[in-house]
Amino acid sequence: MITKGKGGGNTITGLNFEKKRDILEILKKAKDYSAKGGVIYYRNKEVARSYRKQGLYKLLSERKIDWHKLVSKRLFPDEALYVIVNNTLFIIEMKFQKVSGSVDEKLQTCDFKKKQYRKLMAPLNIDVEYIYILNDWFKNPAYKDTLDYVISIGCQYYFNYLPLQKIGLPIPK
Repeated sequence: MITKGKGGGNTITGLNFEKKRDILEILKKAKDYSAKGGVIYYRNKEVARSYRKQGLYKLLSERKIDWHKLVSKRLFPDEALYVIVNNTLFIIEMKFQKVSGSVDEKLQTCDFKKKQYRKLMAPLNIDVEYIYILNDWFKNPAYKDTLDYVISIGCQYYFNYLPLQKIGLPIPK
């Protein structure tokens, strides 16, 4: 089940989400990283920007892009990280469950959402990747088919962890 989905715990090469869900707060505590507003710095050099919820639409508005002409309904990501070095917007959705519920089916929507985000970013020539950060609840064998599907359509998932290198951010020395 976790062949292409990765477990976590190595806080040197990535972000550990076991206790926190705020990427900016986690990055601020990582060696050589800082953040001011939605701008992320590594050793005082801008490396990424964070756009949460409506923030993505503020970016589009600033660039004079009318999202209404691209998609019929707005999507609000938990986190959208634009990584400068690879010109990629990483849509990061965090799913932390303790009991079965509607999130089970939400995992099956990443193909549609990734395509919608690609439509939004196409005028800016920005690539899009879609990643789930999941808690250990999803290691249950009942999720095997769903997680296999997530990988099969080109989305990714990690358990309690986001590897910095995978998204193009520097790894602290």
